Amino acid sequence: MAMSHGFVVWFTGLSGAGKSTIANALQSELTRRGRHSELLDGDEVRTHLSKGLGFSKDDRDTNIRRIGYVARLVARSGGVAITAAISPYREVRDEVRSQMPGFVEVFVRAPLDTLVERDTKGLYRKAIAGEIANFTGVSDPYEEPLHPEVVCDTSKESVAESVAKVVDRLERLGHLPRQARERLPAGEELNELRLLARNLPHLQVGQRELADVFMLAAGALTPVDAFVGREDYESIVARGRLANGAPFTIPIVLRTEDAPTAGRLGLFIGDRPVAILDVAEAYEADRPAEALAVYGTEDEAHPGVRVLKGSGRWAVAGEVVALARPSSGFPEFDLTPRQVREVKAQRGWQTMVGFQTRNPVHRAHEYLQKVALESIDGLLLHPLVGETKSDDIPAAVRMRCYEELLAGYFPSDRVLLATNPAWMRYAGPKEAVFHAIVRRNYGCTHFIVGRDHAGVGSYYDTYAAHRVFDGYRADELGIEILRFEHTFYCEACGGMASTRTCPHPKEMHKTLSGTAVRKLLDEGQDLPPEFTRPEVARVLLDAAQEEKEEATA
Repeated sequence: MAMSHGFVVWFTGLSGAGKSTIANALQSELTRRGRHSELLDGDEVRTHLSKGLGFSKDDRDTNIRRIGYVARLVARSGGVAITAAISPYREVRDEVRSQMPGFVEVFVRAPLDTLVERDTKGLYRKAIAGEIANFTGVSDPYEEPLHPEVVCDTSKESVAESVAKVVDRLERLGHLPRQARERLPAGEELNELRLLARNLPHLQVGQRELADVFMLAAGALTPVDAFVGREDYESIVARGRLANGAPFTIPIVLRTEDAPTAGRLGLFIGDRPVAILDVAEAYEADRPAEALAVYGTEDEAHPGVRVLKGSGRWAVAGEVVALARPSSGFPEFDLTPRQVREVKAQRGWQTMVGFQTRNPVHRAHEYLQKVALESIDGLLLHPLVGETKSDDIPAAVRMRCYEELLAGYFPSDRVLLATNPAWMRYAGPKEAVFHAIVRRNYGCTHFIVGRDHAGVGSYYDTYAAHRVFDGYRADELGIEILRFEHTFYCEACGGMASTRTCPHPKEMHKTLSGTAVRKLLDEGQDLPPEFTRPEVARVLLDAAQEEKEEATA
């Protein structure tokens, strides 16, 4: 995994303001997110690194320079340096800032009377009485930061609120990946919003739009939490990033044939309200440029290009409230990102690998998953159940296959089956990055990418879905990519293998194309055990037979 970029969080403020308390809480949050940090507390530094220094201005500046030097080393090695020292003088703080990138200054303040009340040792009272010299904030100056990145007022905020402020700023600055935040109304609030939607101008949408709305509202597409505006749209198309530089590869927009004239719209499927959209802007999308950037082609035989070119020419941006949820037909598996993260925490998994599929899991998939599980705590089997190509196996059939496979061949405490309500775009490498970002928001620390992830036909080069990740640092994606080679059953090896482990010629490798699988199913023939488990094969054969009977009924 590529080394995360380091940074420094520099807490400054008067004694008793709460620097150390917030710094310790921040360190715990960073540990939870898998980031290594070192806390340089002012009192500890003076005991060890700066032992012997007094409290003159020169000695104080020397102390801060020493803290800055160590912080710089920590950040340079990819860690997070958290400092919690009064650092009263602006000039030396600015000097330290100038010596390192990724410097985030947090001013922790509280009124003097609050500091006096908190001071159990009575130091402030003694300083006010003239019994202690050179006491910062009383008999020695404290120069407040002019432009700190964060200001925490601990007389008004809880520790949790202050930490949330700092974390939010670190996310916005790109030092931490944004975490998913759920915005799904329920109960009476949901009923009131549905009533409101009926009194707004209506816009008819389809299942694809509903999937996007729900993914936005559930936090599955963070850092994108609204239909994107022109600036982000153009940046995504041009360079696979949002305007602020955060990785994002597929524009999430609401497309219409005509530009909306209302500032707020009710989105409907038939007579059912599914969302409320607050329109921020509408702009003409460059569909040819988008097709080439996202799909690598303008060929309308490509299913993603066909959908794009058949959509409206206007892109509508704005925040949405979801009033409905897509359903897979298996509600017990329709878990939101928050719910998946909660299960992960309940099971005590520190690491979780995500697996994307729109097909039944065959032996090659199973092999990849189990290789990953040798070193990772849990597997999120996360099949996409939104709209796919007409010749893909229906979601209901696939879900039965997954249940059969997991029941017979995986330890139940190591795997979580949950649905992904997104619709399939078949965007190859761009969708591989998109899928990784989604799984990060579901709590995955790792994501499996095969040689032709989200591919269709011959539009993408072999392993393009691997190479695309070379353009993104692991720390900015917030998830580690497991790039797996082509896998197969090898007759000579007597089991599953990959091009990295098997020395035998291709003639020994047993694989089946999708076309060959469909042909066997149409003919009512068993699928070979080297391709899939017999229980899965039986579900597929039964479903094919049912489809045939319905077609001839």
